Amino acid sequence: MKLSIRARASVCAIAIATTPACMSVQSVATDQDQSFVVADRHVQEIADLKTSTAVRSAVEHIVALESDLIRDLIELTEIPAPPFGEAKRAARFAELLRDTGLTDVSIDAVGNVIGRRPGRTGKRVVAYTAHLDTVFPEGTDVTVRVDGDTLHAPGVGDNSRGLVVILGVLRALQHAGLETDADILFVGNVGEEGLGDLRGVKHLFREGGPRIDALIAVDGGDTSRIVFGGVGSHRYRVTYRGPGGHSWGAFGTASPHHALGRAIAAFVEAAPSVTQDGEKTSFNVGRIGGGTSINSIAFESWMEVDLRSGSQDKLNEIDAVFQAAVRTALTAENAARREGPELAVDVERIGTRPAARGDSHSPLVHRAAAAMQALGIEPDLKISSTDANHPIALGIPAITMSRGGNSEDAHSPAESWQNKDGHLAIQIGLLTVLAEAGFVR
Repeated sequence: MKLSIRARASVCAIAIATTPACMSVQSVATDQDQSFVVADRHVQEIADLKTSTAVRSAVEHIVALESDLIRDLIELTEIPAPPFGEAKRAARFAELLRDTGLTDVSIDAVGNVIGRRPGRTGKRVVAYTAHLDTVFPEGTDVTVRVDGDTLHAPGVGDNSRGLVVILGVLRALQHAGLETDADILFVGNVGEEGLGDLRGVKHLFREGGPRIDALIAVDGGDTSRIVFGGVGSHRYRVTYRGPGGHSWGAFGTASPHHALGRAIAAFVEAAPSVTQDGEKTSFNVGRIGGGTSINSIAFESWMEVDLRSGSQDKLNEIDAVFQAAVRTALTAENAARREGPELAVDVERIGTRPAARGDSHSPLVHRAAAAMQALGIEPDLKISSTDANHPIALGIPAITMSRGGNSEDAHSPAESWQNKDGHLAIQIGLLTVLAEAGFVR
């Protein structure tokens, strides 16, 4: 689901102007034509922030930080952080948090970096987080090539830049000596990509974990993006197993590869009955493998499958279609064999992200939208699959905001990030965090 802005954007100076034009209210319409208007109280809340000399100083300092942040972006990008291998990058990120003045910095049991900036009362806790990991395996060349205002390297945008946005907001707060009522946790979390299954954020919200009353994640998309709901996913590894054998001598034995082919064909044929109507729902066979040689009947054949939807009901529906295709293929291949034992199949769930219905009218969403309006950006409310999925599903206010700039070719070796008004995402993040954590004058 995508929401589009219907009213004009206000035009404001980078350093936060205080003219009435910068406080215009914009109306957003959903695909059901239900209007969304940023509440007056949150427009005023951001306007009040702009009247503070200290806040203006912090916002302006973000522009001054640009060269330092680019240096940090290059350094962090060149520290490999493959899935389940984020430790070196985590250690350096923790050092950068300490260098910025945080004294309570730790790395938890799964590898999340957590730096606490105490508030005046600490009655609430706001987490501001970006994921440490990339999709790229160990051994990938992550050397950054600089071409003018564009940096080229695997992971430079997704999500090294997100970590730099976190640092930029923290440094601006420290520079201006801004105080909040709530504690703020500055977090570099593990496990967002690949088979990480949101393990970092899930650990943060475990029973006995740190108190978190709201979460703001930083990830991809245009500067205007506010993710307020979660696209859910079920991920599976399916493995067919059999005796294997020689392609000539054991011909007629049930083949795991043939069963896998039947399963894929049956699923792809049946899946459109779920995906063609209603909430967008997708499916993908991402990886397949098995077998030993061209002249051997495989003894094992496997695939990894990703199922997604913005509706948990639709996700469950396509899951059922997938499970039926796997069983049907097993039955068909066993029935077709001429000799030998039957195949068996293992279906392992290797990832679960809940389809989380967020509240577009929550104060957190309104604050983020109002902060964007204050800097002349038209908010674009979306649902996506991000670290915010988990807390939203738990009923905890959470959004994901952009890391800014212009990212291209994410998840590919040709990935790049262009510093196109990159400061704006950090300024918007600063205003949103201040509003959510309660700025103390």
